[in-house]
Amino acid sequence: MSLEKITAQTANNPKIVIIWMHGLGADGHDFESVVPQFNIADLPIKFVFPHALKIPVTINGGMVMRAWYDIKVMDIGKHADKQGVLASEKLVHQLIDEQLALGFKHEQIILAGFSQGGAMSLQVSTRLNKKIAGIIALSSYLPIPEQLKTEKNSNNLKTPIFMAHGTQDPVVPFVLGQASRDALLQAGYTIDWHQYPIQHGVSMDEIMDIKQWIIKNIHP
Repeated sequence: MSLEKITAQTANNPKIVIIWMHGLGADGHDFESVVPQFNIADLPIKFVFPHALKIPVTINGGMVMRAWYDIKVMDIGKHADKQGVLASEKLVHQLIDEQLALGFKHEQIILAGFSQGGAMSLQVSTRLNKKIAGIIALSSYLPIPEQLKTEKNSNNLKTPIFMAHGTQDPVVPFVLGQASRDALLQAGYTIDWHQYPIQHGVSMDEIMDIKQWIIKNIHP
């Protein structure tokens, strides 16, 4: 099984690929509009926006929607759907393999995501056995933090990580984002942390900060 996806690029002959995963209940179209904001001179970017599979989500009364894993309780930092996380982790590996088959290298790939998608970017990248170009996690958290210490792979310990969170987020609490950041720092990762006076979303200031982070840190 492979995921359906949308692709876009800022110019011909892209030098890096950003696999950008959406949040709960959204789809790959959710962040298509950001593509024009990443028109960086001498750094053409390809975007891959996958659609998560449709599954029943417990906290939404079992309603079927696109999700990377089930959410069982309102306190999303507890009772993680480990089986669902691991199943989606395999699907993200397939997305990476597809880009490798097209001629890109691991060092040209950025894993990015918002909310559940950001959680998946952290889950996959901390366990990946190859170094990638970068990691972006927006309004998100470590989905299985208790397993990070024993399961982390050192290949991406020095990979640049951009984490951002809204201080007024009612969906993924700001303190949960901070706790995930602190767990990553304690595990030896380096975090470029940003916070914004917003709720559960992405601001234009945030997009511009991501762009500057790419310019500063990503060298194809």
